[in-house]
Amino acid sequence: MTLPIPHITRYQDWLARTRGLHFDGYDALWQWSVTELDAFWLSIWDYFELQSATPFERALCEEKMPGARWFEGASLNYAAQVLRHADTAHAAGHPAIVWANEAMLAQGPSCALGELSWPELRRQVGTLAASLRRLGVQRGDRVVAYLPNIPQTAVAFLAVASLGAIWSVCSPDMGPVAVLDRFSQIEPKALIAVDGYAYGGQGFDRMPLLRQLLAALPSVRDVVLLPCLDAQAEAQLLAGPARAAHAFADLVAPGLPQLAPEPMPFDHPLWIVYSSGTTGLPKPIVHGHGGVVLEALKMGTLHNNVGPSAGDGDRFHWYSSTGWIMWNCQIAGLLGGTTICLFDGNPGGTREHPDWGTLWRFATRAGVTFFGAGAAFYANCLKAGVRPQQGADLSRLRAVGSTGSPLADECYDWIWGSLPQVEGRPIWISCISGGTDFAGAFLAGVPTLPVHRGQMQCRCLGAAVQAFGEPDAQGQGQPLRDEVGELVCTRPMPSMPLKFWNDPGHARYLESYFDMYRGPQGEGIWRHGDWLKITPEGGAIIYGRSDATINRHGIRMGTAELYRAVEALPEVLDSLVVDLEYLGRDSYMPLFVVLREGLVLDEALDRRLREAIRLALSARHVPNEIFQVAAIPRTLSGKKMELPVKKLLQGASADTVLKRDAMANADCVDWFVAFATQRAGL
Repeated sequence: MTLPIPHITRYQDWLARTRGLHFDGYDALWQWSVTELDAFWLSIWDYFELQSATPFERALCEEKMPGARWFEGASLNYAAQVLRHADTAHAAGHPAIVWANEAMLAQGPSCALGELSWPELRRQVGTLAASLRRLGVQRGDRVVAYLPNIPQTAVAFLAVASLGAIWSVCSPDMGPVAVLDRFSQIEPKALIAVDGYAYGGQGFDRMPLLRQLLAALPSVRDVVLLPCLDAQAEAQLLAGPARAAHAFADLVAPGLPQLAPEPMPFDHPLWIVYSSGTTGLPKPIVHGHGGVVLEALKMGTLHNNVGPSAGDGDRFHWYSSTGWIMWNCQIAGLLGGTTICLFDGNPGGTREHPDWGTLWRFATRAGVTFFGAGAAFYANCLKAGVRPQQGADLSRLRAVGSTGSPLADECYDWIWGSLPQVEGRPIWISCISGGTDFAGAFLAGVPTLPVHRGQMQCRCLGAAVQAFGEPDAQGQGQPLRDEVGELVCTRPMPSMPLKFWNDPGHARYLESYFDMYRGPQGEGIWRHGDWLKITPEGGAIIYGRSDATINRHGIRMGTAELYRAVEALPEVLDSLVVDLEYLGRDSYMPLFVVLREGLVLDEALDRRLREAIRLALSARHVPNEIFQVAAIPRTLSGKKMELPVKKLLQGASADTVLKRDAMANADCVDWFVAFATQRAGL
């Protein structure tokens, strides 16, 4: 395979030609991008030839964090940026979406993959947008979805965005507690859902759960049903006295009127995504059209090196459920005119027939050029002894992406030893780390830099990322080099949240990201909640979460959500969970429970606890082990001491993290100290 010129190189050539800017290497380019924010982000707008229906003068109109004002006066629409590529990409012979599910792949090579052309994508988006408008969906209304990773979900999202309505989605494997914790906060006007889904060779009927959701969401006036498990599922079964029901197929039928995307102000809300903290409901994070478009194009093209002009057309796949921000990043491939490749189902086969080669066969048949997945996927392939090239043609593959947790050194070796070389060199591994919080990446790769095991190659363009030491009395921290510190971002980015939904005075927003550090002039500094080390090579290593958020296989979930599921059982009086991430080792998540007097944690109760978590949240958040304890460590104010227990189990001294005089029940500490000592010996 002959590789085209990397997009980061094309961008630098463009800067030299149009701006007179020359940089001696990536670090110099990064330094400029985080120093001259206005010039950098305006260059991204111009390089990607974004179009505004209204005039504007500057990229950064007021620098402050939070609350920076970007591209005032500009107007655009995420869906319009996608669909502007329809004619060119179609003329070049590229589909918009290639897709498959596990049932299709199980039929063998004789079963064709699904394809959605660019003109058909444009027609379905325009038709569904017009249908939703007829149902009364207006600019600013919330439309929520309970859909898997299938083309119809992309169509629905783009249709909602084209109207200026606000999108929010949950994966259908999420239970009612997790879904309602999210959707009930934003009072949706319409719900688009499947009747059920298939995973690991099993079908899961979601019609009873949909009725439960609708009963708890009185703001929903229209529900749209997409039969996925049972082709005969009837939408009218979901209708109610003040709620109409519609079949998805009827709203996208050929011949219906179509609507073109409407230009929106740069900071008009695009979607609401959720990132959970350790207390309260999940945080409903609002991102805007303009910021997401800029960040996605910068990340996808300049860092992941994915674009329509590479060779005979890139095909971008990142395995994800719709409950993970990587689904949003996968769909964002369409912004650059790239073909995206969607797989719906279990990448590991079934319980009876484990098969971690499933996604590699999909990548072969779809002609994937960039293959992405969570780090845990590669670890599972290694453990299962998968040989991706056995009986497969992966000759088009030129890059592998990983995120969700650190990629272990042995996984680098497995990838390099198992996948085809590109121009005589090991395949490029692009590890990224970012978050739902700002719909992007802080740390990533570029194809022009060397790859070092265990490291992400660079800090992203436009992301003023540092590792900070402990804050002083004024809240100021000092940058660290080759030492582990808190991941911070010292200057704003356009994709940072517009706000949290229903957050008076931005109290939760400020508390979530700006509670620890301040700049020299009192300015805000974003604290992300990860342990970070900037390496001498200029790369970066993430050592896991610095707070108590659960991050299982790349999907964050607040501990409060798990507690609601566990403590709903009458046997459970109290509980505490911590998620222990280790560089190069599997995540370990123990759950500690206090039971009613006289009860013992037996196998039956253990199973019930696990089932409660699986049903309310997801299978990803079932703990590794459950332990019965006498008491949960709490502060004098009654707060569970999640972070101190987590630090203790990660090797910190008990005297430094568990201040007994600040505890309401210091006598319970000894059990956890003994448990930590036992774990350290494993």
